[in-house]
Amino acid sequence: MNWTHDIQATCGGALIGLAAAVFLLLNGRIAGISGILGGLVGPRDGRTGANVAFIAGLVVAGPLYRVLAGHWPEVHNAATWPVLALAGALVGVGTRLGSGCTSGHGVCGLARLSPRSIVAVITFMATAFVTVFVTRHVLGILP
Repeated sequence: MNWTHDIQATCGGALIGLAAAVFLLLNGRIAGISGILGGLVGPRDGRTGANVAFIAGLVVAGPLYRVLAGHWPEVHNAATWPVLALAGALVGVGTRLGSGCTSGHGVCGLARLSPRSIVAVITFMATAFVTVFVTRHVLGILP
């Protein structure tokens, strides 16, 4: 049995939780990616520097992994680029409709026991389950 992936996933989850907690403690704000990115393209509220630093950290993480590990992280994706683009656009629309994304609702909102986040997470998880079922078992698109 290979525990490497389990350990990496556990450490990654712990780092995400730690980063969200530190962001909340230091900035008094939820570490929701859609809200932070929206703060860069929408009206300025004096948080531009923190928003730029947060997004820069996300962008730099992959190349930093490459430097430290000596190789790019493995990514396996069965979808085509047009499907990925459509999925990204739908996620973007969903984050606007749901007033947040998985990082804001799923990581931070659930940790704070926010009723709105609990409803949002139940909604997008149920939607994900139905989507996977339909694409795999009804349409036969995914393996």
